[in-house]
Amino acid sequence: MVDDFIAGIPKAELHLHIEGTLEPELKFILAERNGVDLPYSTVAEMKAAYDFDDLPSFLAQYYEGMTVLRTEADFYDLAWAYFFKAASQRVVYAEVFFDPQAHTDRGISFDTVLAGLQRAQEDAAAQLGLRSQLIMCFLRDLSADSAMATLEQALRHKAAIVGVGLDSDERGNPPAKFAAVFARARDEGFRVTAHCDVDQENSTDHIWQCVRDIEVERIDHGVNCLEDPELVAAIKQRGLGLTVCPISNSYVAGSLKAHQVREMLKLGLKVTINSDDPAYFPGYITENLMAVAEGANLDRRDVAQLCRNAFDIAWLPEADRKAYRSAVDDFVGST
Repeated sequence: MVDDFIAGIPKAELHLHIEGTLEPELKFILAERNGVDLPYSTVAEMKAAYDFDDLPSFLAQYYEGMTVLRTEADFYDLAWAYFFKAASQRVVYAEVFFDPQAHTDRGISFDTVLAGLQRAQEDAAAQLGLRSQLIMCFLRDLSADSAMATLEQALRHKAAIVGVGLDSDERGNPPAKFAAVFARARDEGFRVTAHCDVDQENSTDHIWQCVRDIEVERIDHGVNCLEDPELVAAIKQRGLGLTVCPISNSYVAGSLKAHQVREMLKLGLKVTINSDDPAYFPGYITENLMAVAEGANLDRRDVAQLCRNAFDIAWLPEADRKAYRSAVDDFVGST
């Protein structure tokens, strides 16, 4: 009964890397379209190559996969495939990460990336009823100067990008490295979030930097905050959201962190469940909710709270937020 409830409840997804939705079948299609040679000849071989057990080994496969993305049509097809899948799982709203530096450094223009994504957004809204917004992430293993240059490229597209984030390899790349970039982004009107991946070096210190130095509105992952009661109190006092991704946790940290999700709910934190990179960590948002519900023995009330939290911390006008919350409440009341 909980699985049926999870399948049907309206959902918002707030931690989803569009490049991480590149399924093997589409990767082969785009490779052939663009004349890219892949190091495998079948879907089975490709999936077998997804053998990672930490963040760096995952990122190596993640960036390799992007080489097939070359044209506006490629980015459209990538995003449309995600939106179609998400809509089938009752996702009605999504805030989608994209990594422009990973493309501009390959000679793909910022405009090409954005044009394809925007076209897919428009079609998803019109044809699927799925509304979305884009979050531009800075790659933390590149320089702060590179991040600032990317931010400056984005300024003429402010209407298309709701916020900025920070992702990629955390080792030696603390959030404070980008404090000036985020300050500029905030001054320009962008919303602000940042990754603090699970069980990385200096995890709680990095989360503190996000809270104090970056002044984030959300923390992506952030499970390690539970190790520091003062940090938990600061997050709760500021009303910061946490976008947790259980299935990806099980690959890079060896655990779903399901019991930590239960503890976050118990503490009243604004924890949410998301799918991260579902083509690489197999499972979209429904599968992630089912996994954490089973792993932590969550009931329908817990699941409903996770879904309400997502709309509560989404970067939406208040009227829209209330409408989505009402849809959740109506579903809960009818089941």
